[in-house]
Amino acid sequence: MSTSAHLPAAPAPASAGAARTDGTVTDRLVDANRRYAENFGDPGMDARPVLRVAVVACMDARLDLHDALGLELGDCHTIRNAGGVVTDDVIRSLTISQRALRTRSVVLIHHTGCGLEALTEDFRHELEMEVGQRPAWAVESFRDVDQDVRQSMRRVRTSPFLPHTDDVRGFVFDVSTGLLREIDPAG
Repeated sequence: MSTSAHLPAAPAPASAGAARTDGTVTDRLVDANRRYAENFGDPGMDARPVLRVAVVACMDARLDLHDALGLELGDCHTIRNAGGVVTDDVIRSLTISQRALRTRSVVLIHHTGCGLEALTEDFRHELEMEVGQRPAWAVESFRDVDQDVRQSMRRVRTSPFLPHTDDVRGFVFDVSTGLLREIDPAG
């Protein structure tokens, strides 16, 4: 059983003047991109999502958002970070998405078995001890995924920078079934 759903093929041997191909993962990704670009055609779309929706989700590699939500290229803005947490930077991205690129809806997706459930803010202290500098960011760990989705919904709905907060919905993606479970914002 493979631990990866898809792993790009190993790069072809380097030709004279070709880019570095020492077999790193990044080299394999660049090689896969070259193959992709051979058949690539400009889709002729701009940066405004067709469905006028922004999806904020965890960066977890088990979440294939486009497939899970039936999305196509150009349908949405996708904003991902550890935990799918609504941070200041997520608000920045959502503000640009709404004000400059006309999105109106926000979908928040956390998931079962998230790595942030096993971390605490002690992680920052440990980093400070190791590298000699305290990170400026918070870990944003949590114990209750439903409650964290509610907190994320509140952060979006109460942001003064976001003009469109009437269609903000939050979900938990079950990594073992692939199903979304909607979270009631009232709890």
